Amino acid sequence: MSRKLTLGILWLSFLIPFGVLIYLSFSTQWFYPSLVAHPFTLEYWHSFFEGRSGLFQSTGLSVFISLTVSSFATAGGFFISRGIAYYTSSRWWLVSAYFPYVIAPVVLAVMLNHYFLQIGLSGTIVGVMTAQLLITLPYAVIFFYGFWNQNIRNFENLVDTMGGDFIQKMRHAILPSAKGLLVICFFQCYLISWFEYGLTQFIGVGKVETLTIMVYRYVAESNPYLAALAGTLLIIPPIILLFVNRKFIFQKGWSL
Repeated sequence: MSRKLTLGILWLSFLIPFGVLIYLSFSTQWFYPSLVAHPFTLEYWHSFFEGRSGLFQSTGLSVFISLTVSSFATAGGFFISRGIAYYTSSRWWLVSAYFPYVIAPVVLAVMLNHYFLQIGLSGTIVGVMTAQLLITLPYAVIFFYGFWNQNIRNFENLVDTMGGDFIQKMRHAILPSAKGLLVICFFQCYLISWFEYGLTQFIGVGKVETLTIMVYRYVAESNPYLAALAGTLLIIPPIILLFVNRKFIFQKGWSL
């Protein structure tokens, strides 16, 4: 019974906040002291699909930025970590990957913004993606570093002895063992980029309106209903990734 009660509390702690967001996104004109007697409306969702509120464009921009950043970070971190593991003896290369996490993202953004202004990247989508890569790429390097162990090296040497080139090593020795980790790292980097606020706000200088920026903007404008709609849209990708992660990765038994 205690286990079921614990699971029930965990499910409620997950569902109630998400349910409140959905409820408020269909609500308008709250009157004290009533909690659930809001008039309901589809106006906010209509404005989203018709592109009048700007949330549709922000959602598309956020998806584009997150997919691009997570793809480059995963691929780059995979090969950079291989170079650090195989071709360097100093651990300072790996330790340096922790530097972006020593300070808060907002402080890091303030430090970077001066240089981004100098090279013309401040206030641009490319600038925001570059800034996000500065925290997702080191994460991917740290994530993959432990993958390059002696077993993987032996697989690569086996392909070498059979006359295989680097592409064949990747195809037959490395990727079959790394595909599970690649997917998980991609998901993690996607979520880091998707929820990133500090770097996006300061480097984007308000011009790059991602979904996270819009949530904070509506909250600052005291518009709880559009904020709830933006929050609902913001939480959908993590739920989808959680479902995909459970359904297609762990059930298929991909190597981790």
